[in-house]
Amino acid sequence: MDSQDYIKFLGTAGARFAVARQLRSSAGVFINIGHKNIVLDPGPGTLVRLAAAKPRLDVAKLDGIILTHAHIDHSSDVNVLIDGMTDGGLKKRGVLFAPQECITGENAVVLKYLRGFLQDIVILQENTQYRLGDLAFSTSVRHQHGVETYGVIFQLENTKVSFMVDTKYFPVLLESYRGSDLLVMNVVLKTSHDRIKHLSLEDVKQVLQALRPRQAILTHFGMPVLEAKPWELAAHLTQELGMNVLAASDGMTVKVN
Repeated sequence: MDSQDYIKFLGTAGARFAVARQLRSSAGVFINIGHKNIVLDPGPGTLVRLAAAKPRLDVAKLDGIILTHAHIDHSSDVNVLIDGMTDGGLKKRGVLFAPQECITGENAVVLKYLRGFLQDIVILQENTQYRLGDLAFSTSVRHQHGVETYGVIFQLENTKVSFMVDTKYFPVLLESYRGSDLLVMNVVLKTSHDRIKHLSLEDVKQVLQALRPRQAILTHFGMPVLEAKPWELAAHLTQELGMNVLAASDGMTVKVN
C-alpha cells in the first residue's frame, strides 16, 4: 500500500435498489492517510474489492475500520474485515470505531466472537475527537438518519478531509463541515423527499454554496441519481457554482494534499 495520502472509492452505490441490483459496487471507501490504512463503511463486496484493487489492498494491513452507522449498505462486510485484519484472531490488532448501536442492542452488526480479536473498539459520539495512533479525526453533529449516524472529518496538517455520509439536510449540519478542503458527500436522491432521510442534489447545491470546499466529490448514488448520469450532474454543478465538483466512480483514487 502506498504511503501517499489518498482515498479510493471501492464502491459508489447507495440505498437499497442500487445496492441490491449491484448497478455499481456497494463496497466502502479505502482511506490511506497519515500512514494509516482505514476502511470507511464496508458495505457488501468490500473484501472482494480490496482484493481486486490494482495494486491489491491487503486486508491484513488494515489499521482500522470506521462505521458511520449500522445500515447494511455501510456495515455488511465489517465482520469479514475484522477476521481478515487479525488473521482470524491470531493477531490481536486493529481498531474499530462505531456508534453504540453497531455494537450493542437488537441492531448490533459486529459478531460477539470477533470483538475480542481487535486491539480496541471505540464508541463514536457526536462532535468528538479520536485518534488512531498519530492520526486524528473527529465526528460531526449527529446526522438526521434512521439510525445513529455520524460524519467523519480528518484534520491533516494543511487539509481538512470530510465525509458527509447519509443524512437529511438540516442547517446545523453545515457547522461540522465548515472549512473542509475536500468534501465527500453521499447523495442518494435527485429531488428531496420528506420521508427519505438522505441528501438530494438540491441539498448538495445548498451545502456547496454555503461551504465552498476546494473539491467536492459526490458518491453513494441512489437509483434516481444513477439514472440522471451523476457525472453530468457534477459537471453542471461545477459550471453553475464555479467550483470543482466530481462524481465518484468505482475504483476512483483521489490524492489528498
